[in-house]
Amino acid sequence: MEMLQDSYLRAVAAAAGCQMAKPEPDDGIDWTLTHSSAAHTADCQIDLKVQLKSTYVASSNPKSGFVSVNVQNDRLKLLARHPVMVHRILVAMIIPEDVASWVEASHDYLSLRHCAYWRSVTGVQPTGQEHSAVRVSTSQIFDDVALCQIMERIGKGGTP
Repeated sequence: MEMLQDSYLRAVAAAAGCQMAKPEPDDGIDWTLTHSSAAHTADCQIDLKVQLKSTYVASSNPKSGFVSVNVQNDRLKLLARHPVMVHRILVAMIIPEDVASWVEASHDYLSLRHCAYWRSVTGVQPTGQEHSAVRVSTSQIFDDVALCQIMERIGKGGTP
C-alpha cells in the first residue's frame, strides 16, 4: 500500500513540477515537496510536508462525501501544529482490497486505483486514546492541479 501511495504522490508531484525528498528516518512526515517559481512572493522555493495514509475499507467515491483514516495521535499533533514555518497536509488514499486491481496499463495510459484526497489538519485535536479518525472530504481530490493551487497559496504567504 505504501508503494502505491508513493507512486501516486510521485506522479502528482511530477505533473505539478515539484521536487520530492523523503525524510530519513520518517519522523511522522512521509515526504517534503518543493516547488520553485519566481511568482512565489513568500520565497522562490516553497516546501510542503505530506503525511500519506490509506484505507481499503471505504469504497471508491464514498456516498458520505468523505474518507476516514486512522492517524496516530502523536503524528496528528505534529501535523496539526500551528504556527509552522513549513505547512503540512494529510493525503488520504482509497485503495482497492484486491491488489490485482491497483494498477491498469494500456498503450494509452497507466491508471493507479483509486483516488487520493487532501486536507490541512492544522488545529485538529486528537479524539482517540492512541489513534484518531480523521475525515478527509472527497471534494478535495489530490491531483496536480490541486497541488499547484496549494503551492500557489503558500507561495503568496497563505495556507494550503
